[in-house]
Amino acid sequence: MEKKPPIYLYTDGAASGNPGPGGYGIVLRCGTREKELSGGFALTTNNRMELLAVIIGLEQIKWENAEVHVVSDSSYVVKALNEGWLEGWKQKGFKGKKNVDLWLRFDAVYSRHRVAFHWIKGHAGHPENERCDALAVAAYHSPNLPEDSGYTAETDTIL
Repeated sequence: MEKKPPIYLYTDGAASGNPGPGGYGIVLRCGTREKELSGGFALTTNNRMELLAVIIGLEQIKWENAEVHVVSDSSYVVKALNEGWLEGWKQKGFKGKKNVDLWLRFDAVYSRHRVAFHWIKGHAGHPENERCDALAVAAYHSPNLPEDSGYTAETDTIL
């Protein structure tokens, strides 16, 4: 059986106004192959875009049990995994938590792989993080952005 190389998933999310127009940017790298992805929504939050970037990146992986290194400047996402927040939220049925739709989607794709989360300081000159930020900002400046069907101000509860 051929050993697959590790995958590096660089992500960023951004929102102007928070809530406001938002976007995500992804750089996905495996060996010498690289793929960039981005998208945006008319009204959303920064945390939703940070999490969605990770989800969409993981959903791009074509094989099971991949070794994935997620590199993100989002304390929200990285601490949710590295400090066990997500497991606690799941045990309590996500009661009173934000972004449940995305956390459930994340959990389904996350469980397919061996994922390590690495936090980096944002806007500190990290080339892939800067590229992801540029992709995210460009995405939310796109015309005719769709609605983020999972976000509504009424359900945006406090963590």
